[in-house]
Formats: sequence, C-alpha cells, structure tokens
Amino acid sequence: MADAKEEWRPGSFTKNFSWGPPARGLYQLYEAIKVGFDDQLVDVPRALFRSRVERLGRPDYIVINFFLFNKVVNGVDHIAADELVYQAITFPHSARFDRLAIFAFNLSSVGTWKGAKPYQARPALWAHYYVADRLGPTHRWDTSKATANDIEKFVQSDTRYRAEGARKLATNLAYLYRQANLGALASKKVERWWVDALFLALDRVLETRAISRQPTSESNYHSYLVASGFFGVSGERSIEKDLASKHLVDLYKACGGRSRFDEEAVRERTKTLLQEIEYYAANNPDPIGAVNRTNLRIVKSLPRVCAMLARSVGFEVFDIDDLENLDTSALARENIERALSSLRQQGILPKISSEDLMKLLRDS
Repeated sequence: MADAKEEWRPGSFTKNFSWGPPARGLYQLYEAIKVGFDDQLVDVPRALFRSRVERLGRPDYIVINFFLFNKVVNGVDHIAADELVYQAITFPHSARFDRLAIFAFNLSSVGTWKGAKPYQARPALWAHYYVADRLGPTHRWDTSKATANDIEKFVQSDTRYRAEGARKLATNLAYLYRQANLGALASKKVERWWVDALFLALDRVLETRAISRQPTSESNYHSYLVASGFFGVSGERSIEKDLASKHLVDLYKACGGRSRFDEEAVRERTKTLLQEIEYYAANNPDPIGAVNRTNLRIVKSLPRVCAMLARSVGFEVFDIDDLENLDTSALARENIERALSSLRQQGILPKISSEDLMKLLRDS
C-alpha cells in the first residue's frame, strides 16, 4: 500500500550497467554475486565484495544498491547471504534465477549501510509501484505495454517522485524488464521461482525489522509477508498461491529462517533428529528438494541439513537429481489413495477409484 511519506528517487539507476546480450538475461548479476561472495554462503563485508567484483570490470552499484541486502554488523557494512545469494551460489545460471532477481529488484528492500539515506533502503519504489499498481492491475502483466513512455508517464505523475526528469530511469527500467523477461512472472500457478521469492521476501522482511529493532513473532510471518508487498510484485495472485504461501511460511519457520544456511544452527533446532540428519548430510553437500503433498508445484530447494525439518511440516524430500525426474502423477495418485483409504477407515465408502479421480483432475 502506498505511503505518503515515501520518496521515489532514481539514484544511480540512471547510469548504464552493461547487461550484455538479451540471451544472457541477468547473467552479469549472477556472476557478480558469485564473485563477490567468493562462492561462500556467508555474509561478506561490503568493501570486500566490491574489491572482488572490481576485477570484472563493470560497475557494482546497481548490484549492491538495488538487488542485494545490506546491513551494518559491529560497525562494518556487510552484504547478507539470503535466498538470492543461495540460488546464485548453489545452482547454474537460469531463467529461474533471473525471475527471482527481478522480483528482488521490484520488491525493493535492500537494507542500509553507513552513510545511506533513509530512502535508499527502498531504492526502486518507482519500479515496485509501477508493477503493483499499473503493470498488474491495468496491463494484466502484459510486458509489451511496459514501455519507457508508459513507465515515464507513471513515475512523473506521482508526487512521491523526487527528480527533475524520469526519461533515463524509464528507458533503463524498460530495458531491464526485457532483459529479465519480466512477463514470465505473470502466472497464477505456483512455480519454483515464486517459491524462492517468498523465502527471499521473508529473509528481507525479517532483516529489515531487525535493523529497525522491531519485535518479531513467528505467528506473524505471513502478515509481514503481505505487508511487504510480496503479492503485488510476484505475478497474478490466485487461491493456489495464497494456500501455498501458508505451507511455505510453515516451512520457512521450521528451517529457522535465514539461519537455514548455518549448518550448526539447523542442527541445534533438530537435536532429536540428529541421527537422521547425519545420514542425510554425511559427505554430500548437494541441496535437497522439498515437495508439499497438497500441491506438487510447491517445490523448494533447501540446504540438505534442513531435510528433516521440512518433513516435520508435511513436505516430502528428494535429492535434486531425483526431483528433476519426479513422477508427479505417481505421487498424486499415492496422495489420493491415502485420502480414500482414510475415508474407508472412517466408515465412509467412496464411490470412485483413485484412477477415476485422477482422470477427473486431469480433465478439469
């Protein structure tokens, strides 16, 4: 929801970043994250990140000021290892990464650093509201209409925009949206990038609340998610997404939030399951995939040590390689058979078989 006190300032976004050929998407961002973090999933000093990225020979301010999350730790500026960083470090570059990254840009929540102005905590609010208030409601996520002219008109018509002109901002934003294929976010269905985006939004919401020393409660995580504007910039809203968000918030809480990347912290949360965790994690650093039985499109990649925690909140766990070849029809049939069996145990005799029910679902 719009806040009359917000300021929309273009900042360094009016400078060129050199994204490269359209076929490469946001690979330049992906590469900068991997280099800046040295492929390590730990918070990194901002100065060290910048010195590492310097050898790539391109500007770093778009990366660190618009896509990543900043925080001050013991008087030193750091960049946080969150879901966007996890996806860059753990997996090859893909369209899924690009969708998550452009979501991060539109969410516009990047924390703070020493010397930062208050408005720099949300540096791309003009993009956030363009998507949430115009691209979605008016254009129905048709990004062919997200032209520089349309963006410029939208931005300049809002009293919160504080700059002399908006042309360079508008042309850069229209180009970025084409490069990232923003229209791919539109689906009402739950997709893997959307699942990752929900985790990323919670990472940043909770870090932001910690910076401002606001109290947090796990029971309010879903409310925080809604208040962040997540649903307005993550594609068409749907009942499927709303239902999935509840399961995913439970999974996020079970895994310990951003501490899911800290193996020792996860082990602390799962002392009673340590033997199973040792079996799962021993000599295998590969991530796992967690699939929710209520909707097989709810798939989340997680550090392997989180496997038992995911199971504790109703997710099935698979190796990533197995996940790519998962027979969802067989798993759905098993779910249906379980439900029918439960009804029979309660003395309720269904008049339809699992095969017939599967056919109805396929035809609906």
